[in-house]
Amino acid sequence: ADTPGHVQYTRNMVTGASTADLAVVLVDARNGVIEQTRRHAAVAALLRVPHVVLAVNKMDLVAYDETVFAKIAEEFTAYAGELGVPEITAIPISALAGDNVVEPSSNMDWYGGPTVLEHLETVPVSHDLATCHARLPVQYVIRPQTAEHPDYRGYAGQIAAGAFRVGESVTVLPSGRTSKVAGIDLLGQPVDVAWTPQSVTLLLEDDIDISRGDLIVPSGDAPATTQDVEATVCHVADTALSVGQRVLLKHTTRTVKAIVKEIPSRLTLDDLSQHPEPGRLVANDIGRVRIRTAEPLALDSYADSRRTGSFLLIDPSDGTTLAAGMAGDAFATPADEAAQAGAADDEGWDF
Repeated sequence: ADTPGHVQYTRNMVTGASTADLAVVLVDARNGVIEQTRRHAAVAALLRVPHVVLAVNKMDLVAYDETVFAKIAEEFTAYAGELGVPEITAIPISALAGDNVVEPSSNMDWYGGPTVLEHLETVPVSHDLATCHARLPVQYVIRPQTAEHPDYRGYAGQIAAGAFRVGESVTVLPSGRTSKVAGIDLLGQPVDVAWTPQSVTLLLEDDIDISRGDLIVPSGDAPATTQDVEATVCHVADTALSVGQRVLLKHTTRTVKAIVKEIPSRLTLDDLSQHPEPGRLVANDIGRVRIRTAEPLALDSYADSRRTGSFLLIDPSDGTTLAAGMAGDAFATPADEAAQAGAADDEGWDF
């Protein structure tokens, strides 16, 4: 995705970075690191993009000077490192002349690193499945009830993270009921193991009340369920998001009613300062929010899982997307509070 660095396009940057494994930050060698550069680095860090390429362009206009490149690379690396960007690769290029874009440049023989294309084709973007939290948001319950499959009950969805294996103990959230994986169907064929991002159907040993929006996870690796969500959101709508506003929160395949309880701060990307208690967020604002949901959600921290730690806030009146959210560490609602919360009026929003 091509995302400009101007402040009015912050929502475009967030949208583009939300599913990216690598971001290329383009810098004019004549201007060096500017406000837009810092904003891109901040968004990449916020969205947990694991690889960032600093492409210092127009090196032909600075006579392919190594010191110019080194100064820019040092400044950007220091800034992005403070933000927590895990990997930064700086490459001097001239897009006009093709230097270090596809082939190594004879004009910059002092540079011994990869070209842009070489780096893009070789950077590791796969994830270690052994360290991922296995998650399957249920999209559809399959019950053909045919003569051939009279008792078939499968839970279909795309594996959001990790892997599932036949015989594994699993828990269904938010109900907390447990079972074991009796079978896995992939493209109509049984398999012993399946992993992200495959779309599969899980069969369980026990008949459990499972519906769209439930989350199937390994029993020993279940996220906390909560009705109180603290998160960072990027506001993408033209209308403001205010304290007390009623919204719908869409997390994976589950959508619940929610209320914005607090907006503790708004982030200024230019200097990463926090503006406390702004009261509302407008288009392109990034801020911290506290949200209360009508039903429990099984949320991971966005730092642990980009797929199951993210959500959308939606206007219930017209379906407009209001904000994209990244959950912080969720905490379990005490049992007595959960029981009281479950008694809320279906038509009411005071929960």
